Amino acid sequence: MSETDAPPRREQILAAAGALFVAHGVRQVTTRQIAAAVGISQPSLYAFFPSRDAIAVAICCRAFGELRQRLDAASSGAAGAARFDRLARAYVRFGLDHPTAYRVAFMADLPDHSRAERGDVLAAGLDAYAVLHAAVAQTHGAAADIAAQSAWAALHGLVALLLARPDFPWAEREALIDHHVALTGRMLYG
Repeated sequence: MSETDAPPRREQILAAAGALFVAHGVRQVTTRQIAAAVGISQPSLYAFFPSRDAIAVAICCRAFGELRQRLDAASSGAAGAARFDRLARAYVRFGLDHPTAYRVAFMADLPDHSRAERGDVLAAGLDAYAVLHAAVAQTHGAAADIAAQSAWAALHGLVALLLARPDFPWAEREALIDHHVALTGRMLYG
C-alpha cells in the first residue's frame, strides 16, 4: 500500500485507540500505547489529539453522529409503529456494524472528562437519542420520555449482549433481532 493509499493518520489513531480501549478499558490505555499501535511517536500523536481522553471523546462523538445519521435516514417516510421498527433496526444494525465505536460510546468506562468534554459527549448522545424520542413522542405525548428511554435501553441491551457475549448460544441472530424489535415495538404501540 502506498502512502497515498494509507488512511489518514487521524483515522489510524482513532482505530488503534478504539481497539485498545475495547481490549483494555479506556483508563488503562496510554497515549504511548496508542502511538506505538499506530507506529508513530507519542509527540506525533499529540499533533492530532492533546490526550487519551480527547481521543475517547472523538470516538464517542463520531459514533453518536453516525448513529444519528442512520436514525435520520430510517425515520424518514414512516410514522408510528412502522417508524419505530425502522429506527430500532437502524440502531441495532449500527451497533453490530460498528462494534468498537459502539462499545466505546455506550459501554466503556470513560475517564472523568472536563466539563466541556462531558458536554460534547452528552450533546452528541442526546442528538442521536432525539430522533427516537421524537418518533415516540408522536404517539406517547407526556409519557414520551419514559417510553423512549425504555425502548432505547431495550435496544441497547440486545446490542450490548450480542457484542459482549458472542459465545453465548444465541438463537439465529436475525430472528432474535426481529423478535426483540417486535417485542419492543409492542411495548410502545400495543
